[in-house]
Amino acid sequence: MEWTSATGRKIVLQEGDITRVAADAIVNAANTALAGGGGVDGAIHRAGGAEIMRELDAIRRETGHCATGSAVATSAGKLPAKYVFHAVGPVYRGGRHGEPDLLASCYRQCLRMAEEREVRTISFPAISTGVYGYPLEEAAAIALREVKAHLEQPRTTVQQVIFVLFGRQAYEVYAASLDK
Repeated sequence: MEWTSATGRKIVLQEGDITRVAADAIVNAANTALAGGGGVDGAIHRAGGAEIMRELDAIRRETGHCATGSAVATSAGKLPAKYVFHAVGPVYRGGRHGEPDLLASCYRQCLRMAEEREVRTISFPAISTGVYGYPLEEAAAIALREVKAHLEQPRTTVQQVIFVLFGRQAYEVYAASLDK
């Protein structure tokens, strides 16, 4: 499924494995320790190779961690991309602890980093919807709102955003939200 902005920029939804989708930048749903993990994070590290973790080790030595709602960039190792943006989404605790703002911040930070690197294509997973428990419907609405707003700006290097969704349910929820 696709959405096209008035400026001709696109959002594409697809079900599948984000590590197999070619894009200039791939977004990783990381943890604050930048230490790897399960889900998307584990898949990106396995497919991308040790180079990504070595770069994260250097970032951790310098900064200690990555705050929730923020992101850091590394190279993409063996992935079909130039960069991996490691975004730390919020753990969902009922939605009354700043989670919507923190999740929106993840998308804005990644899009800002994309602009800084003149990225034309970027792929996102459904940040925070796995073990962090963010409800899919709410997460989809936030993600799509932030990305649409960015793509509708008069000047942006980003021409295509691909949401690579794990499982049919996630795809259907994002498709319904994109249609609104």
